[in-house]
Amino acid sequence: MHLAYPAVLAVLLFSVGLYGVLARRNAILVLMSVELMLNAVNLNLVAFDVWLRDTLHAGQALTLFTIAIAAAEIGIGLAIVLMVYRNRGTSDVDRLRDTAESPHDTPDADGTHSTEGTAPAQKAEATA
Repeated sequence: MHLAYPAVLAVLLFSVGLYGVLARRNAILVLMSVELMLNAVNLNLVAFDVWLRDTLHAGQALTLFTIAIAAAEIGIGLAIVLMVYRNRGTSDVDRLRDTAESPHDTPDADGTHSTEGTAPAQKAEATA
């Protein structure tokens, strides 16, 4: 088997996945792009395992481990995305920055944060 064919396919898959991670704003599409990148790595592992004729099949064993880790990552990632969607109403990655504290928020004596310097629209959004 020629090693070039699966290697080129893996590069194309990884490139499409990398583009999806960098260009997409929807969190679910970002997770799908990460899966594409992991599948490109799995393809390389199996191709090199066959090409090297490894008797222990370490590449295939590592591929199974990577698939198990990817399944766990998708399960946790989708749970986080669904919880953010329920709380915020959107799964836009750019809007997730709103969850961080603003630099002008100061903690009060009771542990809550005051929003003295925020606009009225932001105050209404924070209380909603």
